[in-house]
Amino acid sequence: MSLDPRPLEAIDAALADAEAAGWLTVRLDLAGVRSKAALMRRCGDALRVPGWFGGNWDALADALIDLSWLPAGTEAPDAPGRLVAVTGWREFARARAGEWETFTEVLESAVEFWRDGGGAPLVVLLGDAGPSGGTVRGGE
Repeated sequence: MSLDPRPLEAIDAALADAEAAGWLTVRLDLAGVRSKAALMRRCGDALRVPGWFGGNWDALADALIDLSWLPAGTEAPDAPGRLVAVTGWREFARARAGEWETFTEVLESAVEFWRDGGGAPLVVLLGDAGPSGGTVRGGE
């Protein structure tokens, strides 16, 4: 899997299309995130994880592959797919390159888990404005 950045307009369109198709969608905005602890809080809030979420890499990986913590009757277990759109990530990626790499590895592992497990897919998209304020162009 490749986490190539997409223009923000493409992210918005993907979220709208996924929602229309009944997918569970999450926009994970990392703007202003400058530490691993802040990243974990932002992930926990966006994903609406339960209180046991430990705020570490293992807990994030567990939350993305074991959805048993979702309340009964929520749309997520029966959704045909899940889309996580990560925006506002460039500042964190530049400032915390090692932690950004670990974060993307966790995301890629979760995507692979759902693809290989035959369940509803998990798709992760990166979107952000480019360094000059324009959009970032990215490929498949």
